Amino acid sequence: MPAGGYRADLPSSDVWPELEKDSEAVLVDVRSRAEWTFVGVPDLSPVAREPVLLEWQQYPGMQVNGQFVGELKRLLDERGAGEDTAIFFLCRSGGRSAAAAAAMAAAGYSNCVNVSDGFEGPADEARHRGTVAGWKAAGLPWVQS
Repeated sequence: MPAGGYRADLPSSDVWPELEKDSEAVLVDVRSRAEWTFVGVPDLSPVAREPVLLEWQQYPGMQVNGQFVGELKRLLDERGAGEDTAIFFLCRSGGRSAAAAAAMAAAGYSNCVNVSDGFEGPADEARHRGTVAGWKAAGLPWVQS
């Protein structure tokens, strides 16, 4: 198990039941605005919540958002989430979300979880995402604008 407040790396199929049973849990989607718009976002309406949408890296250049920790702390405070609240971090395939989870764990949050297979998962044999693993491939609820 990772050290500190970085609790685990879990596939999306294991995260959904945790979101269902813990009404205080928060899902943070750290992908880019373009990904949210054109690929879709998790639909948490079945568990009476909305995901937090906050970019870990910002376009153009994809530099790490230097305000990420402070912005997320503010957004979590607005939702009444404390440092022990379960926070699930999601990106396309698990890399950016792992970095975001580690950053929040380092900032004192004790229950940070990376969604290891991400929203779209790895590419399949035809180099398409969303079919092999991840939120979409698991059949979890999502919407597209």
